[in-house]
Amino acid sequence: MSTLFACEDPAIWRGVFVKYWDVVEAKAKGKKPGKLLNLDKWYQEELPTLISSRPDKHVTLSELVKLMEWKLTRGKFRPRLQQLVTSNSEDTVEKCSRKAFSLLPDVQAAVAELSSLKGVGPATASAILAAGAPEQTAFMSDEAMESVPGLKPIQYTAKHYALYLGKMVERTNKLNKVDPQQDWTPHRLELCLWAMTIAKQQQLPLLEDVDLKVSSVSQRCPDTDTGQGPAKKLKTR
Repeated sequence: MSTLFACEDPAIWRGVFVKYWDVVEAKAKGKKPGKLLNLDKWYQEELPTLISSRPDKHVTLSELVKLMEWKLTRGKFRPRLQQLVTSNSEDTVEKCSRKAFSLLPDVQAAVAELSSLKGVGPATASAILAAGAPEQTAFMSDEAMESVPGLKPIQYTAKHYALYLGKMVERTNKLNKVDPQQDWTPHRLELCLWAMTIAKQQQLPLLEDVDLKVSSVSQRCPDTDTGQGPAKKLKTR
C-alpha cells in the first residue's frame, strides 16, 4: 500500500485524485444508501467553507458531532466516541476549536488543545484541523497511515501523528516542486492514499490502470515499510 506514497510522479498521484469520488461512491454502496457519500461531500466541501467564512476559525458542537459521524462512517465504527463528543457543551467546543486554529502553524499545540474535548483524540483533532487548514494538516486516517512507510505499528497518539504529518508534508513539498500546478496539500495526499487503499481492499476496478503505473515505477519508488504487528487502538481518536 505504501508504493503510491513513495512515488514521485505527480501525474500518477493526480490519476488517483480524480477517481476519489468514484471510490467514495463505490464504498458507499456497502453502507446505508447515500450516507457515506453525503457525509463526505459535507466534510470535504461544505465544512471547510463554513470554517473559513468565520472571522476566527472554529467549529460548532453540531459540526463536531457530524464530523464524528463522518469519521466513523468513513472508517471504523466506534459508537462510544459519538456519545462522548455529543456530551461537550456548545461554548466549550467553540472556544477550544477557536484557540486550536489560532495556534497554527503549531499543529501539535492545536492537536493538544482539541484533545481536551470529550471523545476527541489526535485522529479526530486532525480531522477538525484538516477541514479548516488543509494546506498544513491531514486527517489521521487508518488507510493513509498504513500507506506511509515507517509508521507501523500504528498508534493513535500525538507523537505518531507528528511522524505521519511530517512525512505527508515532506511528500507534499516534493510533489509541488515537480508539478507545475503546485496544488498538492497534505489533505489531498490523504484523499489519494485513502482512495487507493479502499480500491484495493474492495477490489474495485476504478484504479487498476493507476495501480499498474505505480507498480511499473516501484523499483524507483521502493516500499521501505518494514513495520510489523497489529495496530494499537486507544479509547479516543
